[in-house]
Amino acid sequence: MAHTSDLISEDIGAYLLQHQHKGLLRFITCGSVDDGKSTLIGRLLYDSKMIFEDQLQALEADSKKMGTQGQDIDFALLVDGLAAEREQGITIDVAYRFFSTERRKFIVADTPGHEQYTRNMVTGASTADLAVVLVDARKGILTQTRRHSYLVSLVGIQKVVLAINKMDLVAYDRKVFDHILQEYEAFAKKLGIQSVTAIPMSALKGDNITQSSSNMAWYHGPSLLGFLESISMEERLEQLPFRFPVQWVNRPHQDFRGFAGTISSGSIDVGDRVRIQPSGRETTVSAIVTKDGNLKRAVAGQSVTLALSDEVDASRGDLISQSQTPAIVADQFQAHLVWMTEEPLYSGRQYLLKCGAQLANATVTRIKHEVNINTLEELSADKLTLNSVAEVNISTDKPLVFDPYKVNPGTGNFILIDKLTLSTVAAGMIDHELRRSQNIQPQHFVVNKAARAELNQQRPCVIWFTGLSGSGKSTIANELEKKLFEMGKRTYILDGDNLRHGLNNDLGFSEQDRVENIRRVAEVAKLMVDAGLIVLATFISPYRSDRQAARELFEEGEFIEVFVDTSLDLCESRDPKGLYKKARQGLIKNFTGIDSPYEQPIKAEITINKKNLNILETILNKIKF
Repeated sequence: MAHTSDLISEDIGAYLLQHQHKGLLRFITCGSVDDGKSTLIGRLLYDSKMIFEDQLQALEADSKKMGTQGQDIDFALLVDGLAAEREQGITIDVAYRFFSTERRKFIVADTPGHEQYTRNMVTGASTADLAVVLVDARKGILTQTRRHSYLVSLVGIQKVVLAINKMDLVAYDRKVFDHILQEYEAFAKKLGIQSVTAIPMSALKGDNITQSSSNMAWYHGPSLLGFLESISMEERLEQLPFRFPVQWVNRPHQDFRGFAGTISSGSIDVGDRVRIQPSGRETTVSAIVTKDGNLKRAVAGQSVTLALSDEVDASRGDLISQSQTPAIVADQFQAHLVWMTEEPLYSGRQYLLKCGAQLANATVTRIKHEVNINTLEELSADKLTLNSVAEVNISTDKPLVFDPYKVNPGTGNFILIDKLTLSTVAAGMIDHELRRSQNIQPQHFVVNKAARAELNQQRPCVIWFTGLSGSGKSTIANELEKKLFEMGKRTYILDGDNLRHGLNNDLGFSEQDRVENIRRVAEVAKLMVDAGLIVLATFISPYRSDRQAARELFEEGEFIEVFVDTSLDLCESRDPKGLYKKARQGLIKNFTGIDSPYEQPIKAEITINKKNLNILETILNKIKF
């Protein structure tokens, strides 16, 4: 629905044309829970006449039934659409609403105030031009106010409206307003936020929302809507270097080949010279094709197909840049990370990284520090938990094309995805590439894995035995190696206890150290397989994600997972090292099966249990060496 205008009845065509060419402002409302974000947006929709008659009637009925304002309209109900939100009186999801005035169109994202929904707030802020940070005048600056302000600065929003709400509950006292403003400006300065405009208001009563309030004659600034209508939002994206992520190779017939996508930033003209990244091949733009006809020039935000003068190898995930101002290509970089799930992050664990249309395996190689949201102090951390914000180093298994986030948000943001659940676990903003990524290049040698395998007359692989302590992993591996040795095969056993006397003697048994233990073992096993050996690895390796990360280091068919499925009761009755007894007495902490979990394989290549009468025969029949 659009703002009511006399042109609607006088000249609908002129009205629609005027509406089409209005500027669009995207903004986010954020702050602590119950600061009045939903009420503010509801009031904006109501006062800008953006509510249909039936919606208004439903709102009035809902306000009487489940509102918090007695017989008055509860404007928050216009936005809090989820049943759980209405019952609890809080916002959980990100609610997007559109409204317009005579001067501008708006899309506003109402984000949740509770700390556990911080990840939703990051989602809403990622596309916003401006942030409205609400503060309850009675409570002042709270932890979540600081958290949201920090995240606002992190995603690159540099213009903030400090909406000091509920002034009616502090008798419209100017001293309260001045105190909160002074405190917030000091914090915003540390964050590097360039512009803070403070407006005292009451969203419930309508003070300084769409019109100036007579209750605060001491305030001489604009109303909130007046400010939102008049603020200048320069078209920054068009001024940035040209970036075009390839989404699809468009080949409708044999005489045409183009690359389709949406221009992320900058502009492009027919005849401009461009570079395909990461390959580095250069060519020129021969045509800019759209469904409405060819263009001579295209700018940020337009969806087009680029036809190039030369036959170049490009596919989904590649980036087309101007040749004079290319993006960065690197496989290691520093980033700020917002952790969004209850399962903690440990350095060394592998995830999927999605940056635009690019997809790669990624590892957080180092957690440099976590950020204290209240003080901005840098804290040492060995893991990240839900809503943690940290500076980290990340390594990927192939070069990525990107810009630093502060230079170009469109090509500098990414998400991390859990490989097993495929859920998004983190949002990231790239700071810069790491110099060592440019200094370290892989060396290629004439004698390779295939040549060594042929010389050894065997198929190199790793047989990964996993199971509880005392399940029989090492015993089975030992017997299998004896059999393979008799067959003339070249083998080596990597055993957990043995490696902890040398390579991994600096690691303990915390979850973080266990992740690193398996990461190192997998890398060693990969080198041995490359040397043409059959590797038998015997490790509890309790976490599926770590075993999956190990598997992905190898080519198809090189990683054979053998689950030694022995019950906890049987393992504990054996207790060959007396470890279960000590764990039960509390002398050993984080012992798998007692106070630390073991995640059974879901699809192991081989499962060994009491049904297997001849274990070696079972393994040898399934593995062709």
